[in-house]
Amino acid sequence: QVQLVESGGGLVQAGGSLRLSCVASGRTFSTYIMGWFRQASGKEREFVAAISWSGDREYQEDSVKGRFTISRDNAKNTVSLQMNSLKPEDTAVYFCAADLPPYGSRRYRPRDYNYWGQGTQVTVFS
Repeated sequence: QVQLVESGGGLVQAGGSLRLSCVASGRTFSTYIMGWFRQASGKEREFVAAISWSGDREYQEDSVKGRFTISRDNAKNTVSLQMNSLKPEDTAVYFCAADLPPYGSRRYRPRDYNYWGQGTQVTVFS
């Protein structure tokens, strides 16, 4: 069983920044592919970014490229999402997720992830 705990959400003005963090339990965090998803009110959960187990590959949804950066620290069992130039349309509950071996085939697909955090609210006002 893997537990994921997100933090760092909040209320921010458009153009501002937030840094989300997710701490994972488990001794084999360095084997997890980690992802960030978000779900706005009344909408389906959507992919934001993912990072390989080693951190050498990153994947991002088009609307956040150049604004959001995903990173991980395997020594601290932590994955982070640095969000800059935030827009009101970024408002959502943000979830981190873990994909354990054997890995799913699609980084952007929620069902390919095995464990989820409880989510953290990000609200961007104009």
